[in-house]
Amino acid sequence: MLNAVWIGLIVIAVVVGAATGRLDAVTKAAFDSSRGAVELAIGLVGVMALWLGVMKIAEEAGIVRVLARLLRPVARRLFPDVPADHPALAAIVLNVSASWLGLGNAATPLGLKAMEELQKLNPAKDTASNAMVTFLALNTSSITLVPATIIAVRVTLGSANPTEIVAPTILASACATVVAVGAAKLLERLPVFRVAAPPTPHPETADEGRP
Repeated sequence: MLNAVWIGLIVIAVVVGAATGRLDAVTKAAFDSSRGAVELAIGLVGVMALWLGVMKIAEEAGIVRVLARLLRPVARRLFPDVPADHPALAAIVLNVSASWLGLGNAATPLGLKAMEELQKLNPAKDTASNAMVTFLALNTSSITLVPATIIAVRVTLGSANPTEIVAPTILASACATVVAVGAAKLLERLPVFRVAAPPTPHPETADEGRP
């Protein structure tokens, strides 16, 4: 779908450029944008390497584990359907902790593991459970304490104070998290979004199909 959108934009640009006699301007803009994209990507390499290195040191130093222990009581309230000793809760907490610290590479496999474990607890396998929806909302709108990517972009573009985005990012991502999780918790209470657990077959009924 996204490829079709991009192709459509390119076709529209070429058609409009040809119709208005400015096809040379379209071509120049395409080449200028391509050159700018390469320069931006190369400029990001050094800054991203620095921040990822710092975050990796933080991970190895156990900061993620410490943050996970602090978040565990909150996670148990957000996911009351998940047993306290279940691997899903541990994966959720570690995923959120890694996301908060900007460790995207570490957060992704933990998120997949959390969803896998939540699916094991899901009584309706073809429908997302309340815990899965809440985790998706929490993961998608995760609070970002260190917006390394945005800082790197601002450094590359010559910002005078690239780190001034930290406070607004924390505030914006915190608001997004509150709204997302609040919406998930509110909607799961509405009858239209409730999913009834499949009926458990009676032992005698289950035995009828056996030879």
